[in-house]
Amino acid sequence: MDFEQKYTDDQERFRKDVQDWLKTNIPEELKEPVDRRADFNEDLVKLWRAASKKLGAKGWLHPTSPKQYGGGGLSAAHDTIIHEEFNRHRIPRREDGLIIANLLVWGTEQQKQKFLVPLLKGEKTSWQKSTEPHSGSDLASYESTAVQDGDDWVLNGSNVFISGRGIPDFLWGPMLTDKSAPRHRNLGFFIIPCPSDGLTITTMPLINGNEQHFIYLDNVRISGDHLIGGDHQGWQVANTGLELEHGGQGAAFPSDSVVETLVDYMRGQKRVGQTPAGDPVLQEETVQAYIEAHLHGLFLKRTYDMYQKRVVVGWEGGCGALYGRHYGLRNAGRVRDVMGMGAMLGPKDPLAPLEGLQEVEQRNSLQHMHGAGSLNIAKVTLARRIGISRTKERPAPTPATAGRLSGDT
Repeated sequence: MDFEQKYTDDQERFRKDVQDWLKTNIPEELKEPVDRRADFNEDLVKLWRAASKKLGAKGWLHPTSPKQYGGGGLSAAHDTIIHEEFNRHRIPRREDGLIIANLLVWGTEQQKQKFLVPLLKGEKTSWQKSTEPHSGSDLASYESTAVQDGDDWVLNGSNVFISGRGIPDFLWGPMLTDKSAPRHRNLGFFIIPCPSDGLTITTMPLINGNEQHFIYLDNVRISGDHLIGGDHQGWQVANTGLELEHGGQGAAFPSDSVVETLVDYMRGQKRVGQTPAGDPVLQEETVQAYIEAHLHGLFLKRTYDMYQKRVVVGWEGGCGALYGRHYGLRNAGRVRDVMGMGAMLGPKDPLAPLEGLQEVEQRNSLQHMHGAGSLNIAKVTLARRIGISRTKERPAPTPATAGRLSGDT
């Protein structure tokens, strides 16, 4: 079976346009560092925010989002081409994809103009504000509060492990609006301007870098138009974004640089007649890593194709996401087996093979097991979708399916 993406002549001409633009506008110093979580410094943040405005003006930041709001309005094939070329040029990924889904499904027209348009155009940035210190992945147990005061809301609480670079223009996520209401009906979903009086953001220096933060809200006052959806619909609004975060959008161009470079490493070792390339066990380990990476890519491409065709994504997205976490951790072990201590030499070590990429992944691999909710959350969600849990769960509405799932909120 041939899984290769086929492009028309017009689409290949579009690829050439993308390549030419990137060569002209994205110099070498703007490319993402190998250790992106540690080495993406404030100077790069400023430069990339300026470059994002140029990409946003072309509709390439969010290629398939509606053109009327600043997206590209492009096809899935064009989106795939853009992602392929961005990957080759090491273009940093954007952090705004989930809130765009929330706004498209739940935002009023005024809110779309105020928040969605500048995000799609690259004029503003945002971070997701979810995890609290006490609850971890249990988002429904939220304790940070939002109290209505006239036309405003006053916010208090804290968050941990909030990912992002620089300081964003907006934070967004749920807040507890009604302590007496039952779970899933007691939250509101808010967009919080940065900076705001009473809002503090501090860095959490972790083993995998400096991209995560503490967030503190101390009587932060925001206007009523920063509430997305109703004041008891925060769980439903949040789940539109979580549907995508848990795998429901797939990926236009899945890639695994760790596996690709591991294969290159083995080929290089073979050319010079060194082990481990001559070790059949380690050869098999490398081939297995390659197979699993491509299998994961097929999961993601299938889901992406469903999403772009406006097919309701049920268990398929969660299946790909869960498989991706497990195979990634297995492959981290395979890298150690194949490369030995070389896998532990970081980007700043002159002896590090492959620019130290594998050492970066060794530190990141465990973190991947907890992003977007821990493994138990992913398993429970998938179990509910395939009908083997005590409760069943239908997909939350997304920009692709909101019209079909209007009764599922």
